[in-house]
Amino acid sequence: MRFIPLIVARPEVQMAIDEAIMRARIEGKVPDTVRLYAFSPSSVTIGRFQSVVHDVNLDEARKLGIPVVRRITGGGSVFHDEFGEITYSVVASEDLHPMLKNVETSYRYLAGPLVDALKELGLDAGFSGLNDIVANGKKISGSAQTRRKGVILQHGTFMYSTRVGVLGRVLRASKAKLADKGVSSIWERVTTLEREGIKLSRWEAYELLKDKFFTAFGLEEGELTDYELELAERLVEERYGNPEWNEMR
Repeated sequence: MRFIPLIVARPEVQMAIDEAIMRARIEGKVPDTVRLYAFSPSSVTIGRFQSVVHDVNLDEARKLGIPVVRRITGGGSVFHDEFGEITYSVVASEDLHPMLKNVETSYRYLAGPLVDALKELGLDAGFSGLNDIVANGKKISGSAQTRRKGVILQHGTFMYSTRVGVLGRVLRASKAKLADKGVSSIWERVTTLEREGIKLSRWEAYELLKDKFFTAFGLEEGELTDYELELAERLVEERYGNPEWNEMR
C-alpha cells in the first residue's frame, strides 16, 4: 500500500484528489493508498445526498470565510478546522481484507489506526454506531464511505484541537439527532484531544496517525502520479469547484 504524505490545501482540491486516487485505483493505475491531509482554510464538507441549507448555516460560514464543498461519500456535514483537525483517507480494493466486504466491519478495519492512536494517548476509545469513533464516551472522529467497481473510498476526521464553538456555529445539528444521542447540544456530544486534556500540534497528531497506519497496513511512502494530479485538476473544475455541484439538492 502507498502512503501519500501530508497535503495542506483547499477543500475542493482535497476532495478532487480523493476521487482521482479512487478512479486511478479502479483503472489499475495505482496501488491501494492511504493519505493524511489538512484543510486550509477551515472548511465544511457535506455528504453526497445532503441538503446544504438544512445542514449548514451558510450565513455563518460566509461570515467566517469557510467554504462548503460536497463529497462523493455519504454521511453528514463535517467541519474541518485548519487549526485542529487532520483527515485520513483510504482507497482500497474490497479484496484487500475479508472485513472490507461488509460495510460495518470495513469502517472498523479502515479506521482502526485512529482508535489505536487514541488508546496510545491513554484514552478510552472505540467505535460507536456505524461510523463514529468515541473517546471517553464522546465523538472525536467520524468517517464516510463510497464504493465503486470493487474499490472503497473511506475518509474521516481526527479532531485533536477543533474549535467546537465554530463547529456549532456553521453546522446545523437537528434536535432529533441530538436527542437520539441522548444530548441537548453539540458541546455534549463532541470532543477533541485538547478537550480531553491532551495537547498536540498538527505535526505531532500527523506523526502519531502516520505511525499507526504504517503499523496496520505496512505502507510504503510514495507520491501522487501525474495522471492523478491531472485528473484532480479536472475534477476541481468540473465538480468540486463548481457551485452547481456543491449547492445541488
